[in-house]
Amino acid sequence: MAKWIIDPDHSVAAFSIRHMMIASVRGQFSNIAGTIHFDPAHIARSSVDMKIEVASITTGIRKRDDHLLSPDFFDAAHFPLITFKSTSVEPIGGSQGRVSGDLTIHGITRPVTFDAEYYGPVNDPFGEGVSMGFSASLTINREDYGITWNQAMEAGGVMVGREVELFIDLEADRADG
Repeated sequence: MAKWIIDPDHSVAAFSIRHMMIASVRGQFSNIAGTIHFDPAHIARSSVDMKIEVASITTGIRKRDDHLLSPDFFDAAHFPLITFKSTSVEPIGGSQGRVSGDLTIHGITRPVTFDAEYYGPVNDPFGEGVSMGFSASLTINREDYGITWNQAMEAGGVMVGREVELFIDLEADRADG
């Protein structure tokens, strides 16, 4: 089973959430680290252990980013990391699978299942190693993780949606080169 190291320079965890019930706000976390044990011939024996630095969030609006880092949302001072540790991987055909595991956000851990796909392996064009690509997505309810801040809208609905779409795009390098 090959060990792959997540390349933080080529990886991102992105999200999309409803704002005022009329638009989607998108953002991303750019500081991701971790390892993936993966062999395309033995997908079910794979595993993922990933950490995302909450302070690396960006939505393109500094004021909004600061609010998201505050105790109203992520409370990054007390909960600096989002983590995911897989418990099982289920191949579903071709390069696709489902990755189940424990997702921890805001100090609360819940079981989740990502829909996932892998790409590669490929030799890097500089002859320095072998890389793989991994994409995964799922939708969570942020309130399940204790992130409950909101405001009611005058015409009905709320300021911030409860459902958050998560998209993880990773490039990983084989540990043995």
